[in-house]
Formats: sequence, C-alpha cells, structure tokens
Amino acid sequence: MDTHADQQPSQPVAVNPAYAADRLAKALATAGSHPHAATRERAAARGERWRAVLSGIAEGRLSIGSRTPVRGLPAWVTPEVVRGGFATGTASASGPFLPHETQAAQRFGIPATRGALFAHALTGPGLDALFALLDSGRYEVTVPEEAALLTVAWLVRAGDVAAAADLVEALSPHIDTLRFLPRPSTAPAGRADLVHRRTAGDARASLEARLPHTAVETQREALTVWNPFSDELLAHWLTDPDDAWYAHGDTLLRRYRALAAEHTLCTKHRDPKGNVGILVGALTEVCARRSLDARRAGLVRTAVGSMVRKRGLPGSERHTALRGAQSAQAALPGHHALAHLAARRLAVLPQETGVEDTGPLVTEVSAREAEESGLPAGSALPAPVRRVVEGTLSAPLATLVERRLVPSAEVLAGLVPQLVASTTARTYEDGPLRTLAAATYRAFRNRRSLLLFHLVHQVRADELPWVRAVSAHKRPNADSARDALRELGGTAVRAFPGTLPPNPLVRELSVLARQAELDAPFVEELAADIFMGTFSPKFLKAAQVAAEVLEGTLYARYYGIDYAALRAPDADGPGRNAPRTAPDFAALCAARAGGDSAHSWSVAANGKVIEQAQILTTHNLATLVHRVSIDPGAGWDALALRCYAEVCRRTAQVRGNPRPLATVKDAAYAWRQMLFHLSLCEPGARDRVLAALEDETGRFPQHVADRVRPAVEGLRLLANGGEFDEDGTADGGRARRFLGWSTGGHWMLELR
Repeated sequence: MDTHADQQPSQPVAVNPAYAADRLAKALATAGSHPHAATRERAAARGERWRAVLSGIAEGRLSIGSRTPVRGLPAWVTPEVVRGGFATGTASASGPFLPHETQAAQRFGIPATRGALFAHALTGPGLDALFALLDSGRYEVTVPEEAALLTVAWLVRAGDVAAAADLVEALSPHIDTLRFLPRPSTAPAGRADLVHRRTAGDARASLEARLPHTAVETQREALTVWNPFSDELLAHWLTDPDDAWYAHGDTLLRRYRALAAEHTLCTKHRDPKGNVGILVGALTEVCARRSLDARRAGLVRTAVGSMVRKRGLPGSERHTALRGAQSAQAALPGHHALAHLAARRLAVLPQETGVEDTGPLVTEVSAREAEESGLPAGSALPAPVRRVVEGTLSAPLATLVERRLVPSAEVLAGLVPQLVASTTARTYEDGPLRTLAAATYRAFRNRRSLLLFHLVHQVRADELPWVRAVSAHKRPNADSARDALRELGGTAVRAFPGTLPPNPLVRELSVLARQAELDAPFVEELAADIFMGTFSPKFLKAAQVAAEVLEGTLYARYYGIDYAALRAPDADGPGRNAPRTAPDFAALCAARAGGDSAHSWSVAANGKVIEQAQILTTHNLATLVHRVSIDPGAGWDALALRCYAEVCRRTAQVRGNPRPLATVKDAAYAWRQMLFHLSLCEPGARDRVLAALEDETGRFPQHVADRVRPAVEGLRLLANGGEFDEDGTADGGRARRFLGWSTGGHWMLELR
C-alpha cells in the first residue's frame, strides 16, 4: 500500500486502526509460536512498532495520512514507517547512541550526547575532521540526516557561510535527538556509473548464516555411518556361528548402541521391521544365548536375502562399485561449508560496496584453502552460493541485465536509485560535493513512503534542508539526465517488456525527467483498495501523450479509445491555475469501466477504473517512446512476442491457483503491453507476430491455449478491421477483449 501513497483520495477519509491492530495481532502470533528464534525476535520487534502506531493514533501523536505524521517533526525528518505507509512516531535517525557516535565522543573528549557532537562539529577541530571525511569519501550515509553536518562543513569551506548558518538554524531544534554525523567507512565511494545488487558485507552475512541442510546431512550420515555398519552386520550373518562369531556379535551390538547415540539424523535403522532393525534385534537375542523362534529366523533369512539381492554380497564387484560411488558422493562438501568459504573470501574486501570482479571469489577450492578448511581441493562452489557472490558484482546496469543478475523489474527498480544518485550528483562541479550528494540521494531513496491523502505527494529530496542549502551550487545537467533517462527507460522496456514498471522505478524516471527538463508525465500504479476515484492531472497529460502516438492504431481500436477527444485542448485544461485533480478524466475512466465507482465502491470496481486509466495512458509506455525516445533494441515485434510469452506464462499459473485473479490481472497487463508494441510495428512485422502466436502458445500446456484463445481471436478480429460489440465480445463470445479486472467473475477462469 505504501508504494502508491502519493495518489490518494481527495475527499476526507479516516484511518481505520483495525488494519494496524490486525498487523499487531499477526506479529504477536508469530512472535509467540514460530519455531525459529530469529523469526520470533523479528516478529516481536515488528509487533512493538505496530503497538507504537496504535498508541500514537489513540493519543493523538500521529496524524496518519499527513506529510508530517509525527507531532513535532517537520516533513524532512525521515520517519520510521511500517507496512501500509503507517508512521510509528519514531524518527529513523533517532534512537540509542550508535558505536560510531560513542567513538567520536571519546576521540574528541566530549560528553556522549548528540547535542555535544553537533556543537563540536561546528568548532575548528570538528570542521577539520569533517573536511577530512569529505576529501577521503570514506563515510556512509544510511539515513539522509547523516549527511547534514558534512553539508555544513562543505558550505563553510566553499565560503557560503550564510547558507551554512541557515542550515544549522534549521537543524538546531533536533540536535539532541537526531544523528547528523555520517558513519565512517573503510572504503571510499565506488565508481558512479556502476551498480550492484548487494554489498560484499550483505553477501558475506547471508553466506555465514547458511546452516547444514538437514536432508543432505541425513543422507551423508546414512552413507558414511549406517551403510558401512549394515554391510558389516550383513557379513556377520552370512558366516556360521562359533565362539568368535558370538564375540564379534557383542562388539557389533556395542558399536551399534554407540553409533545410535552419536548419530541421530537417520532413523531408518530404528525400525524393527527394517532389515537393519531385524538383524540387530535377532543378534541381540542370539548373543544373549536365546534361540530364535521360527518367525524371527524367517525374518532374518528374508532380510539377508533382500540385502544381497539389492546390492550383492559384501566385497563383490557390484557391491564394491556401489559403495565406492556412494562414498564419493558422501565426500562432497556440504553447501554450507562452501558458503562459509565464500564468506571468508568476501571478508577481506571492503564491506560497504560491491565487487568489480567476482571471478576470483567463485573459483574452485585452492590447495591452501583446502589445507586451512579441510574442504577437498578443487571443489566447485554450488550454484546457490555462486549466485549470492555474483550478486555483489558492481558493473554498469546493462551488464547486470545481460548476465541475468537482474531477474525482475522489481529488482531493477531497487538498483535504479544508485544510477539516479550519480546523475543527480553530476549537477555539482566539486568532487567531494558530488560524492556527498550521491550518498544523500541513495540514503533518501531508502526512505519508505508514507500513506498520504488528498493527492499530496511524498517528500522529495530537494526538500531536505541540506540539499536546498547547496542548490545554489548546481550547474545545468539536462543532457546527462536525458541520456540516463533514455538508457534506463529503454533497459526497463527491453528487459521486462511484459511487466508494469514498478512504482519505485516510475519515481526515478520522474526525477530524471525533471532534471532533463522534459515534459514527460510518468504515472504510478494505484492501489485499488484505497482508491477513491480521483486522478491527478498528470494522468490526463499521459493519456494525451498516448494520443499523439496511438490515435487510429490497432491499440486504440482494440480498446475503443477516442483519443481525439482526449487531445482536445479544453479536456481538463490547466487554465490559469493548475488543478489538483482531473475530474473529466476520472469520469471517463469510470464510464469506460461500466459505471461510476463512487456509487458502487469495491476493490474490484476500483480496479476496473484504474485499469482504464492504465489503458488510456499506456502506463508510461507512450511517454517513454514519444517523449524520451527509448530504443526498442531488437524491434517492437520482438518485444510484442516476448509480451505474449509472458501472457502465456502467467496464464499457465492460473490452474490450481487458489487466488487466480491477481495472475489473470498480470496476464492482462502483459497483453496490453503486447498490443502497444504491436501497434508500433510496420504492417509486415505485425502480421508476422500474429502468425507466430500459435507456435508460442504451443510451448505451454493445452489449458493455456484454451484460456487465451478468446483473446487471440479478438486480437485477430480487430487486426483484420473488425470490431467488438458493446460488451467487448464478438462472434457469440468466441472473441473477447482481454481486460484484467472484473466485478462478476472472469471468463478466463470458466475453464477449470
């Protein structure tokens, strides 16, 4: 919910504490019952945060839905936010003294308070220490506030004392509670054009946390402990009894009891009806000089015969070959041991950044490492371990996409702030300021969105006092931002053509568009559960951009869009005062969805209205093509076919799905993106795509072809100049317009 927070209702709404209470109850249930201690601890901490939300609402300290949800804190202070965009009442930069703050106080010989640290930072020695950090770049900014005092120091050194004084005044009310000092780092910032999925430290922690896999270690115990014992036990029963036989039997029984006490993963040997259980039980009786009755003697003969038939006599060629192969398998090192080796390799690298060359980190176990760890030399790291290490690769975004280290649009969105940070930082000439600006932006993008009402937008980076304080030192950066926007938008479309760009990615595209001074309206995906039927004016602008691209195309005819009316200059026109809503556009979406959602509120009804807005705007595709001029790579036809493959992949997930509607919705979104790309194709390329749909469908189970057939028939009908009836069907329902949302059941789910 929090990802949709800046497109919320324009009419008064009240926050229902029941949501927070439900989350608290779930957290407490997990904290009290989950089998893993770490999960219980995380759930307990999560429960405390939800308890703070509820108490803050009840006591009036929190105003959920406001840009300033915490009483006494300005909008620029980073709030602690939990799921759904609820502020807890705590600032992210507050809390207990951190180790680096304690160390700084001790080093400077001042009281261990944040107020004292702030005051010392403004002295000569304090500023000198900050100057040194600025020049070295060896610091981390984990929350934006930690960049504030470094900004003060830069302004002082640049001679902009007035701006520094104004910034100090803005920070002063909070110097006792918030931390404004950065965290020291062992490594300077890396190259600005490189991004990474995880730092070396993150990967190291993940690998160190790997534990032995119970099933694998159980199998290893069976191969190395119980197989040799069962072989010796079988060999014993294959020999004739004499005094030595009885003595060796006693030895076997003692060893069995010792092994069973020490090796507890395998339990098969404890089964009295299993071969080993039968032989051990019989041996216990015989060694106690008790005769076996006929039944037990028969069980022994059966067990011995079964074991010999299955693997051969102990010592035979067949038996020896089998046990040799099993021993070799058992000798393979566990994944957890190799993961710990990879963690040790990462430990010697800077922990706060990615790794520019991961090759040496994923090589086979060396002779030296084998000697130190006991692992077999030449052992290869398993794929799950390699993937974690390779995720630290610091490289251009295109390289990560090419190597398939970016598996989804959501992962891509998580990487984008690193790129936008470097683009934003290039607006400053001074090197240390560029490094600081990039660090500030990256930290700012870790700020979780608030639940906001009345179409209020989230706090933006340029609202932070320390960012505003250096704004006078910017230089034009439109060309660089435009290049970054074109590359980023093109990468997203080429890599994930059948997926909606996630809202975090849309926000970064919007930032670059503003820096590039482009009139490029990017719109977010709205949340159907809190949508109240209102759109901001940028949705209309995005639809008008789409009209410039799609009027008269297959896309417009398929969805029945009168783009000429949308392009009319008086359609929700801005007039002299820019409106905060686009009422005519909202009414159009509601009408296209089949009614006025304001009079029939439901999540599905809201979803239908939102989907019509996505159809009219193409959900940013037209803006990327027409205003940003992205490169389609292999061509629009190739993108269209990949979208159709995504439609089929999603449709294949419908069968047996207890909640299939979300899957159908995603398939419909991929279908819409396919139609957009198809509409940009030349007629010949479009016909080739239509002809290839059947072959693509054939790669999936038959039920996929059965489900998508009405949509494909509808597409072919429109491509050949036909039209849908008013209900979006044709040919007696055999051809259908494919939409994702429905209030009365979806036709794709009628086939079970």
